[in-house]
Amino acid sequence: MKLPSLTALRAFEAAARTGSFSAAARELNVTHAAVAQQVRALEERLGQTLAFREGRGLALTGEGARLAQTLTEAFRAIAATLDELSADDPDRPLRITLTPSFAAKWLVPRLGGFWRAHPDIALTLDPDLRQRDLNREAFDLGIRYGEGRWPGVEAELLTRSDDVIVGAPSLLGDRHELSVAEMQQMPWITEAGWSEQLRWLQALGLDPAGLDLTEMPTEELASLAAREGLGLAVEMAPLAEPDVEEGRLRIVHRPPPEGSYGYWIVTRPGPKKPQLKTFIRWLKSVV
Repeated sequence: MKLPSLTALRAFEAAARTGSFSAAARELNVTHAAVAQQVRALEERLGQTLAFREGRGLALTGEGARLAQTLTEAFRAIAATLDELSADDPDRPLRITLTPSFAAKWLVPRLGGFWRAHPDIALTLDPDLRQRDLNREAFDLGIRYGEGRWPGVEAELLTRSDDVIVGAPSLLGDRHELSVAEMQQMPWITEAGWSEQLRWLQALGLDPAGLDLTEMPTEELASLAAREGLGLAVEMAPLAEPDVEEGRLRIVHRPPPEGSYGYWIVTRPGPKKPQLKTFIRWLKSVV
């Protein structure tokens, strides 16, 4: 069915909500007659009586009440979405998608400095292991791990993230470095579904099929198990730093840096709102 004109729908919604043609006319900045004409045209288009005079006001038929409720909800939703999309709205939080580990271990400990410098910029963090669609889900910024090659977005390297192998002192004793042969005999903790991790271990000379591996469903649980001394683990160097500095973990193997893997600032193509530019500048300043 072809939709009636938006002007007619808007006139009827305003008249139904305010209870009179005159009040609707004042709200829409048109004449009383123009509102009445649009409502009658809508009734003719639908073949239904939607409203009738009752005293000095307007009453709705059952069909009119049903349509009015739908239109009011729809216009409110449109207005809310337009407010969210407005680049001039300083109160709308920046929506940021990132992995839970990066949020907990890198970003959140630094956020106090950002808010002290920019208390007027609100942020909404959405930690998720999934790679979220910035365009479809209306995220302002993503922080992703990889080589920076994702279609449909702009990517700028925030920090390289060379993988390292870590273990807890309770597992290592007085050892601070391990050879490949020693690591092959140790228990390991891995995150389920991270096939790149196993390929990386194989490139180091380890035999993943011969390792004593325990899989954890999330990277948070894998990190916790490593800190408890349940096995060696592969960690991204920036995320391991707090645990290493506090003595909860030791880096027992650090391969030479190579490639372009790291954490990337990912944004949608096009102009950036001032709040987003400010946040990106701050991110790069605290690396």
